[in-house]
Amino acid sequence: MMNQRDPKLIALLFNECINNRDIQGLTQLMTEDYILILRDGQVVAGKDANVKSWTQFFEMCPVYKNTFDRIESRANQVIILGHAYWNEKQPYDPGIWTARIEGDRVAEWRLYDDTANNRADLGLVESKLNRDMP
Repeated sequence: MMNQRDPKLIALLFNECINNRDIQGLTQLMTEDYILILRDGQVVAGKDANVKSWTQFFEMCPVYKNTFDRIESRANQVIILGHAYWNEKQPYDPGIWTARIEGDRVAEWRLYDDTANNRADLGLVESKLNRDMP
C-alpha cells in the first residue's frame, strides 16, 4: 500500500503518541497486522494484542519517553537513533528504532540496542553524536 505522507512524519507522530501515552492515537496509526518487536526479540503481533500490550506498558512505565536524535528513511522504512527515558534511575537508554510504514500507518515498530553491529546491519554510518552523554 502506498504512502501519501512522508514515512518519517508517520514515525514521529507514532512516537508522539508513545510519549503522550495516547492509546487512541497509537491505535489509529497501527495497521491491522501491526507487529512490535522488542530488543530481546519478543514479538507482539496484531493490533488488538498491541493495544493491550501498550496499555500495560504505559501503566508500568508512566514517565517513559523516547527522544530522537536522528531520523532517516529509505522508501517505507524509517530508521531512528535516540534514547529512551525510563525514570530518574535510568534517564538515558540509547536505542535504535525502525518503523515500516504502509498506507500512512505503522506496520512494524522495532527496537534495537544501539551497538556498532546493529548500526552496521541497518546501514548506518557512525553518527557524530556523543552516545555517552545524556
